[in-house]
Amino acid sequence: MPRSIWSGAISFGLVNVPVKVYSAKSPKTVRFHQLDGKTGTRIAQKRVNPQTGEEVPYEDLIKGFELTRDRYVVIQPEELEALSPEKSRTIDIEDFVDLADIDPVYYDHPYWLVPDKGAAKAYSLLLKAMEESGKVAIARVVLRNKEHLVALRPAGPGLMMETMVFHDEVVPAEDLDELLAAQETSASDREVAMAKQLIGSLTTEFEPGRYTDTYREKILELIERKAAGEEVAVQPEAPAPAKVPDLMAALEASLAAVKQDDAPAKAPAKPKPKRAPAKRKTAA
Repeated sequence: MPRSIWSGAISFGLVNVPVKVYSAKSPKTVRFHQLDGKTGTRIAQKRVNPQTGEEVPYEDLIKGFELTRDRYVVIQPEELEALSPEKSRTIDIEDFVDLADIDPVYYDHPYWLVPDKGAAKAYSLLLKAMEESGKVAIARVVLRNKEHLVALRPAGPGLMMETMVFHDEVVPAEDLDELLAAQETSASDREVAMAKQLIGSLTTEFEPGRYTDTYREKILELIERKAAGEEVAVQPEAPAPAKVPDLMAALEASLAAVKQDDAPAKAPAKPKPKRAPAKRKTAA
């Protein structure tokens, strides 16, 4: 059973909806430790002063912001504490917007909001009102001593809260010269039509269960095989994909391959009936 990481209330107007926050993601990353290649002993990370070569105790560490090489602005813990956002137990809604107006690039981490004790009616009221109005709430909340901009949106049976990055944290397209140069190249109407036909032939309903982390599965399989004492040969590096000189030829070949995969298997041809041997005429 997942554990809640925060409890408080959604606040909009004079209405408060007590909720609990649960992370909506459970990363499955395979983690490794650093070992000594000669002895197999796990390596300990130490904080060492490069000038003296001595280990620095944790209580002697301070924070510094680098201005130039070897020049830092030292910030004391109490100075940061004075700037910390006021600890609050509310998700303060500031605006309601259309979901289509939010570019997915602003989303960061998803959380489930579930009703706390005695808040089921108020929670379902907010959920239904947001569903029928098609709106998403933009709010602020303090999580782990940091203020976050969040979006609250209906998601099936409940509300989901997505932490968001701020506008100045998004890399604008204008900063990418290659992207701007690509806009100057235009495709022909025939190429666009072929590409749309290829997209249509590959279009299906989104089923998340169809897509798995094959790289992680291969790593776990490798670990199991080596743990069992099996010698595993290193696979050669896959060749780099060849550049396509003719875009139309590539589109036509892709469409032909898709049609071939979708074509039903032909029934085996029925054998032709054998003719009876001709009767010889008897001599008169």
